[in-house]
Amino acid sequence: MIVIKSKREIDLMREPCKVTAEIFRDLEEFIRPGISTADIDNFVETRYLKHKMTPTFKGYGGFPAAACVSVNEEIIHGIPSDKRILKEGDIVSIDIGGTYHGYNSDAARTFPVGKISAEDQKLIDVTRQSFFEGIKYAMEGYRIHDIGHGVQEYAEKHGMGVIRDYTGHGTGSRLHEDPLIPNYGRPGTGAKIKRNMTLAVEPMLALGTYECRTLGNNWTVVTLDGRNAAHYENTILITDGEPEILTL
Repeated sequence: MIVIKSKREIDLMREPCKVTAEIFRDLEEFIRPGISTADIDNFVETRYLKHKMTPTFKGYGGFPAAACVSVNEEIIHGIPSDKRILKEGDIVSIDIGGTYHGYNSDAARTFPVGKISAEDQKLIDVTRQSFFEGIKYAMEGYRIHDIGHGVQEYAEKHGMGVIRDYTGHGTGSRLHEDPLIPNYGRPGTGAKIKRNMTLAVEPMLALGTYECRTLGNNWTVVTLDGRNAAHYENTILITDGEPEILTL
């Protein structure tokens, strides 16, 4: 069931979304060669707790950390570790969310670690822009798969593989709500987009194949061919015009 949010619910969601945006802003300076993925997780958890918010992902479905920190070929759900040290040339995808009075934010970014290759920079840039191409259709009068079609068309035009096994979703009092929002699709299909929906739109792209597999920890998803992947996500609000990006 798709939940249409009240003004009160939207106002509650704005608080963790704002903090999430601020955390990402500050992570740009924090991320550098030599830190561990556990350092990133600690940074994220400390910031949410400082604002008296709960890190949404910690304990969610048994996930052991506040942040999903995925390096290079890891697409999503990387488990932070003090033994995983970032090095020059890596790219790192960070997926986080905060919970405030029962309402959630959800967003992701991929960051360069030091100087990266032109190919990896293109991957990050195309993944980010594919989000903005998709949300051109996140308005009343369109349907959910119009968003995915916008993502897919832009990503594939630039030679990127669009991950199909994982999708965006509605979000609110539950982290994952209806509808599912694939990053591909046939335009004019899917649920109707209505005002006051809150959606997590999250392109996940790869330099090679879109096929993926899950590692033995039962969480971390990697590209099947071992090539790098990137992730870009925001929580958005459907309005009477263009969507409002709550986590930017």
